Amino acid sequence: MSETMVRRIGLSLGADLCWVISYEEILRRLNLNIPTPNGSIRFETDRVTIEPFEIHQPCKYDVVVDRLNHWYHTSREWIKKAILMDDLYVLNNPWSIQSMEKHTTYCAMAKLGMPIPRTWLIPPKAYEPQPDLQVTLERYAKFFDLAAIGDQLGYPSYLKPYDGGAWRGVSRIDNSDGLKAAYDSSGKSLMHLQKGIDGFDLFVRCIGLGPQFHIVKYDPTAALHDRYTMSRDFVTPEEAQLLRDMTMTINSFFGWEFNSCEAIRKDGQWHLIDFANACPDSQVTSLHFHFPWLVIANLKWSLFLAATKKKFRKTLDWDPYYKVLEDKSNFSERLTGYAAIGHERMATAEFQEFCDRHLPHIDQIAFDFFHSDQAKHAIKLKVATLFPAHEVDSFTELFFERVKAWYR
Repeated sequence: MSETMVRRIGLSLGADLCWVISYEEILRRLNLNIPTPNGSIRFETDRVTIEPFEIHQPCKYDVVVDRLNHWYHTSREWIKKAILMDDLYVLNNPWSIQSMEKHTTYCAMAKLGMPIPRTWLIPPKAYEPQPDLQVTLERYAKFFDLAAIGDQLGYPSYLKPYDGGAWRGVSRIDNSDGLKAAYDSSGKSLMHLQKGIDGFDLFVRCIGLGPQFHIVKYDPTAALHDRYTMSRDFVTPEEAQLLRDMTMTINSFFGWEFNSCEAIRKDGQWHLIDFANACPDSQVTSLHFHFPWLVIANLKWSLFLAATKKKFRKTLDWDPYYKVLEDKSNFSERLTGYAAIGHERMATAEFQEFCDRHLPHIDQIAFDFFHSDQAKHAIKLKVATLFPAHEVDSFTELFFERVKAWYR
């Protein structure tokens, strides 16, 4: 007797608008009915609400695509409960997001031999009053010469919070006076001072979503809507593979199936400068030309997870990476080994087979949607939240044309 099974995908959201509407509508248009030996699988999706919960209360979702748990504690704790009690699969691992700030990622990847610029951790300039703080500082906090650290590291350098996020508190430092001024204004933040890579010729972001990767030429000096450039063919095939392997290593190591890795190239050498971005920008107002890739990649990966009931990896288990570090003599061999662990954990071969068999028409469905008035309306809704009223129509048109240009 055949049975229709329903897989439910929850979208845990904050200010998200455009990608959610696109995701939901393309899924509706796909009208998937995947055959199984005992029947078929269909998919439903809805937006996760925030409300009180009892720990034994069942979770109705098979997969949750999360955009909140890096900062909203109620959602984080519900997600952790649902993983432990209900075997929920979540993008991304909430324990990893909660505990892994940028400092940890620099240390871990430097240990694996990744090309990380020299980085100092600097105690905060100011402190939140706490019991025993003063006596602790008086007994054990050493006075330090910040200018000497800056001179040893060299200029330019960058002073930035050790936990980072959205370019918050980042200062370019060109001399000791600038370092003192930036540190004096850094408040209670624990800070990194990182060696700048001056004279680079290329800045990229490699976005990873499951075993899918998209490399974008990035211009941090441009206006927000132009930072993700529309350039193509700016890296060689060998460089692209290197960037994908480094991003796969980072993402699988930390349990981040959706993450963005920033790298810069100087004199033919790549340097990883920021790669703890486990809730990457997903808005059309930033991604524009690249926005369709994100929506399609998100759909493919979440549908695969839900259909196959892939088991969520609750623990990170770093030992296999360190075994590769011990066994391989050079970085190229090590990186290949690290990436292979990631592909195994993310079931890359099974994912590709699933897409080939069940989603061969997704690009055409997405093409039709992203050329529709419905897509343009979704773009306009997001634009209206960020741009002044007199610019809404012009920027909506700009982003709509860039989205359509992806397929041309």
